[in-house]
Amino acid sequence: MVEKESKTGWSVIEMAGKVAGDIQNGAYVNLGIGMPELVAGLVPEGREVIYHTENGLLGMGPPPEEGREDPELINAGKKCVTAIPGACYFHHADSFTMIRGRHIDVCVLGALQVSENGDLANWSTGEPGAIPAVGGAMDLVAGVKTIYVISKHQTKTGEPKIVRECTYPLTGKQVVDRIYTDLAIIDVGKEGLVVREMAPGVDREYLMERTGARLVFP
Repeated sequence: MVEKESKTGWSVIEMAGKVAGDIQNGAYVNLGIGMPELVAGLVPEGREVIYHTENGLLGMGPPPEEGREDPELINAGKKCVTAIPGACYFHHADSFTMIRGRHIDVCVLGALQVSENGDLANWSTGEPGAIPAVGGAMDLVAGVKTIYVISKHQTKTGEPKIVRECTYPLTGKQVVDRIYTDLAIIDVGKEGLVVREMAPGVDREYLMERTGARLVFP
């Protein structure tokens, strides 16, 4: 009899569910493009989260049903969205005033690299010919109260994304509060990178081998 191979790590949906479970009821939240967008559909039942998109909407709803898209109602990633009852629209500049004025509680972003002291690089590799895509990320990491990063633990070629020092151009210094990967949930604090939870099939040695920075196991 062949034993079924045990699962190692969380799926992308499970990662996003972990993030959603940590967002407090009533929070105002900005979601980055890509993996962070999955968080919107996984908020626990009975909990209200108000989504903000920096192109001028507070009260962003889920994607519309097929055939009911409004091309003038989009998020910052140019994807069609809906608006919940009570949603409001405003000028792009007013949207960034909300961000810079620290009126947004949580922002969930992707990452190319995160350093052990919470530096974030997520907009460019710095390679010649690379297309920069910073968007509003620099404003978000500087103005939002809590920054969560959701990302695969390693690159497609197996290089760690959590490193001692970022080698890519920085989005912000010491801005990340918590990292969610397919292998672990890690808090960034004065003690360093503190492993809060490990995914199924992951132990200390496995995690350390795939991380380019020192980890603290409480």
